[in-house]
Amino acid sequence: MTTFLQFHLLTTYPPSNPNRDDQGRPKQATLGGAPRLRLSSQSLKRALRESPAFQQGLEGHLGTRTKRLGVELQAELAESGVAEDRAREVAIAVANLFSKLEPPKKGETQQPVATTLAFVSPDEWGFARDLARKMLDGDTLPDGKALKKLVFRHADGAVDIAMFGRMLADDPDFNREAAVQVGHAITTHRALAEEDWYSAVDDLNKREDGLGAGHLGEHGFGSGVYYLYACANVDLLIENLAGDRALAAKALEALARALATATPRGKQNSHAHHPRAHFIRVERGHQQPRDLTGAFFKPIRDTDLEGASVASLRKLADDLDRAYGPGCDAWVEMRVGEDGTLDEITRFAGNAAEVRDA
Repeated sequence: MTTFLQFHLLTTYPPSNPNRDDQGRPKQATLGGAPRLRLSSQSLKRALRESPAFQQGLEGHLGTRTKRLGVELQAELAESGVAEDRAREVAIAVANLFSKLEPPKKGETQQPVATTLAFVSPDEWGFARDLARKMLDGDTLPDGKALKKLVFRHADGAVDIAMFGRMLADDPDFNREAAVQVGHAITTHRALAEEDWYSAVDDLNKREDGLGAGHLGEHGFGSGVYYLYACANVDLLIENLAGDRALAAKALEALARALATATPRGKQNSHAHHPRAHFIRVERGHQQPRDLTGAFFKPIRDTDLEGASVASLRKLADDLDRAYGPGCDAWVEMRVGEDGTLDEITRFAGNAAEVRDA
């Protein structure tokens, strides 16, 4: 049976704009007929990958999302003394193994830039460098699929690829199914974006030069209590990491810590938003996953938005347990000011990788 690890978090954001839409305003959603503020799944996953919990806790086990593997490889070869044309030729050949390359513009030279973003693991970077050196030395290399299999075999040590997956449209055989699903965070209550009008003063504009601001502008912001749900398929994570349970446990610990502390960084210099989750519930078991967004389908209207949000989430979990049977085998909670610690949450999450079927 598959083991699932589910995270339910409530985090209060101050006035801020961490995740913007195409007009620069806070992203929004409608739930239960009421407008809510929203943080996209994509922005949250990037925040997780860039968090200290990942960057420090999983150093050496993270991929790089880029189109520029070939560009970097070409630069490295040139710096090592390889002629520019030869360095570009080899870089193009290696980069083609990972993705199709952008066609050159009319009259320009082909460059080793991929058409799509792709996660590249540390081992794949190393393999690309080794392959380039072998090509320079004139070694005979496998052709076609055989060579590609050698390349993509080296993704097993990258935790972020194992967690969040990888899609290569040109080579679907080498896709990696995501072991971790991250939902869009939404406010538990009705919330609307507000507009901030601001001005900037020209320091050298003296009174005799005329009154008025040197610049006028506006931007949107909002605040609220956000509910975030994430679900990890522990067995798939271990499989994606080539059976390395120790690394999977370390990855789940980092995920738990990052979910509690990481945030998208849009307009952070303007608002200094650095929130921490005030409530976390983590569930572990073989049961079918369930998110608890329904707890907030009717928007919270209590003056104590944090407390009422916690109560509503707990009530729905209990109600579902009574209706469907226990939704998990074990669970743990942390509520700031009440009980539980992030260290306890982290240990519980990591232990999920050690749970084996009887």
